[in-house]
Amino acid sequence: MKIGVCYTSTTPELIQLVNAELTKNIGAGAEYLTYQDPTILAEVREAHYVTATATARLMGEYVQAINDGADVILNVCSSVGEVANSAQDFAKFTGIPIVRIDEEMCRDAVRRGTRIGVMATLSSTLDPTKNTILRVAREMNKRVELVDGLIDGAFGLTPEKFKAVMSDKAKELAPHVDVLLFAQGSMAYCEADIAKETGMFVASSPRYGAIEVMKALRAKGLLNN
Repeated sequence: MKIGVCYTSTTPELIQLVNAELTKNIGAGAEYLTYQDPTILAEVREAHYVTATATARLMGEYVQAINDGADVILNVCSSVGEVANSAQDFAKFTGIPIVRIDEEMCRDAVRRGTRIGVMATLSSTLDPTKNTILRVAREMNKRVELVDGLIDGAFGLTPEKFKAVMSDKAKELAPHVDVLLFAQGSMAYCEADIAKETGMFVASSPRYGAIEVMKALRAKGLLNN
């Protein structure tokens, strides 16, 4: 089995987390094809929306993954998740599913509460994630209220400093929400600590995305575990 993992920008923590979750759910027999282009996220951050050229480069990652023999593609970056949505007809036609890392996370957050705190370090990720939560809430016929947890200046901090500012923001949000949701997969290494410190249910995307990849492989008859 080959799994194409498409990133925009990466950190060592993010790659390690994603690979660990995939291995836990799929096993050690899969081959991971990693694609990354940091100019995609940089362009989206500068423009404050997903530009046509950034979309084209991400679609290029999907095409390359298919050319390299991927059986399923995992789209890791939530800032460009809507590109993955728009590519679903293409994915069905090719027979290579494109899985959004964060969609099932958003659904689970909606199932668990009506007031959802959305934590992010980038507005370019915060808004698309909020849009996804509101869309899945409509599909589930449920009304939710979103509480912004944008942490300005946290992008690029060391892991220790990042955990500290995440903890401060989470404690600020916790009294006002039912669920804390991390909009960026790179935040996931803070999940256990934040859950313990706040007593809240915390949702981060790598574990959800890995489960959805597993389901896609099962649906294709490529995985039996």
